[in-house]
This record gives sequence, C-alpha cells and structure tokens, in this order.
Amino acid sequence: MPLTNERSWLFSVATNLIRDEGRRETRRRRHLEALRNDESQTRTIEHESVSREQRQDQLREQAFARSAIDALGEKDRTALLREEGLDYHEIAATLGLSVGSVGTTLARARRRLVDIYESLVRERDAQGGADVA
Repeated sequence: MPLTNERSWLFSVATNLIRDEGRRETRRRRHLEALRNDESQTRTIEHESVSREQRQDQLREQAFARSAIDALGEKDRTALLREEGLDYHEIAATLGLSVGSVGTTLARARRRLVDIYESLVRERDAQGGADVA
C-alpha cells in the first residue's frame, strides 16, 4: 500500500537515524573514556571482550526483531507505521479503516509482533543458541 504522507514518514526515518547516530557517538565516547581510565592492560582487554560480546548480542537481537517485523502481514506492518509518526487518521486512510478501529488494529499488530519475536527466540533456544535470523 502506498504511504499517504511520505513527508512524515521520511522525517521520522531521518530523525531516527540521527538519534541512532547520536547514541552510537555517546557510547563510543564513553567507551574511549573507560579505556583511558583503565589502569592495567588485562582489564582493558577484558572490557573490550565484553563490549564485543555485548555488541554481538545486540546485533542478534536486532536481527530477530527485523525477522519478526518481516514475518508480519502487510496490514500489520503498515499499521505499525504509527510508530513512524503517522496519526490515527493517516493510518486509517492508508489501511482503509475507520479511525475508531485503528487502536484495535495497532494493539493486535503489536501483539502479533511480540508473539512472532518470542517464537523466534524459543526456536533459537531450542536449537542450542544458533542464529535463526
């Protein structure tokens, strides 16, 4: 389905990218400051190892989240555009729904997203931690 308010969507995407970059820069600065304050080389190596492990965990979780979003139906993905800055009227117009039914549609889409994500995590855990995404 085509977006009815491309400008709103574009600004939301751009804003999210800017926020993500700001967070990455803040984390990078904190990480560099922690490395400068470490007194021993051993402690620095351990800290970097934990940071790499944490980053790998984050990447795995992001991949699961993306897989869950991809597994949603088109209507659910479109409904969740509300999180990208669209209001109920815009979502209703995009989906061909009444404004009153948008809240229910969003709640169901969110619930399906959570269910799919949890299913992917259970599947991964059942396979002994191997990546599913």
